[in-house]
This record gives sequence, C-alpha cells and structure tokens, in this order.
Amino acid sequence: MFTTLLLLSTLALMSSPPRADDAAIQLERKTQELLDAIAAGNREPWVRYLHDDLIYAAEDGSIKSKPQLLEELQPLPKQIWGKLRVAHFRTVRSGSTAVCSYVTEEEEGYYGQVIHARYHSTDTWIETTGEWHLLASQVLALRDDPPHLALPAAALDQYVGSYSLTPEVTYTIRRDGDVLVGQRTGRKPETLRPEVADYFFVPGQPRLRKVFQRDAAGRIAGFVERRETWDILWKRTK
Repeated sequence: MFTTLLLLSTLALMSSPPRADDAAIQLERKTQELLDAIAAGNREPWVRYLHDDLIYAAEDGSIKSKPQLLEELQPLPKQIWGKLRVAHFRTVRSGSTAVCSYVTEEEEGYYGQVIHARYHSTDTWIETTGEWHLLASQVLALRDDPPHLALPAAALDQYVGSYSLTPEVTYTIRRDGDVLVGQRTGRKPETLRPEVADYFFVPGQPRLRKVFQRDAAGRIAGFVERRETWDILWKRTK
C-alpha cells in the first residue's frame, strides 16, 4: 500500500506543470549555457534555444537576426580567452512569456593582460510546446569611471573660475585641497577628476566629460560638456 501511494505521488509530481520559480531557474541555466558556449564558438545551444524570429540588439546598437548572430559565433583566437558569468538574474513571467534581466560579468585574457567588463541584458523568452526560446535580447555595455590623474595645485588652479551657458545658468569651479569642485546653478556641488590634462569627468557619470579649451596664450577659455558624440559650450566669464 505504502509503495503504491509513493509511486502515485511521484507520478503526480512528474506530471505537474512547472512552478514559476522553476521557469526562472531553467531560464537562468539556459542563459549561462549560452554564455559558456561563446568562447569556444559552440553554436549548438544557440541553435537550440534561439527563436527563429529572434531580434538581438547588440551593445554597439546593431540589430541582428538568428542567422547573423550564429554566423558571428566563432572560437576566440589562441591569444584570447574569456569567461562570462550571469549575475543579478531576475525573471518576470506572464503566461508563456518571461522577461529576464541580468548582468554579465566578463573576464577576458587579451594577449597576456586581463580585462574586465560588464553588460546588462534584457531578454524575452516565449514558451512553445513545453520549450523556452529566446525571442528578443537587448545588451547594454555598463560603464565605469576611468582612472584619474593627480595634478598639482598649480595645475588645478588654472581651471578655477566661472563659466557661462546663458546669463542665468553658470558653472563655478573651485579647488578644495587636491580636487576640483564644480557647481551648476541650482544643482549640488560635484567633484571633478582629470582623466588627462584638460579632460575631466564627474565620478558616477561615465558618459559625460568636461573638455577644457585654451586660447592662443594657453589660458583656459571655457569648456565643452561632452556627452559621447555631442558638445555643449560653456564660456569662461572670470
């Protein structure tokens, strides 16, 4: 009797539909399996898990189909190795659709040097005939603050002053010990760090740079606030 009940219970569990958290575990496993296959150029899991109508938005802004993505999947050269690890994996499921958000931690050996990178991905999976397939993916490269220089006080003092965007909007720079502090009208002060001479960034804002300009005599005449490919000009007033 006991053996029969145990067998019936086991069969019931095997026939039960997977729980929502089971799907999350399964999708995280599939995602890691896809990442593990990249360095070796192993297309097998990509062929198996990718939907035929896949839309893949890469970190460089290009849009790729499943055939295009598979064509790019090649083994890394001998002088390069890579390890990819899924972190901060989250899943939201609605019926046969699941949206996954996660960070890919990359460690790459590049001609004897080791570099690190991070990417944020948002994937959409759909379940058909009991199998999950990746329908869409968007990848963003996460940016970190670059290394900064230590400039002497005399060099930092060259940037101290007031800069104008309009008569009502100004940016004031002062030196506080061995760092520069800038403040825009109506905003909180922020630390400025030199990446190279005349090229500063604000910690925590890796997309922005302040590129200082000099006149014919070599004096600071203003700066452009550069957001990747476009500039906003600020003129020095004093």
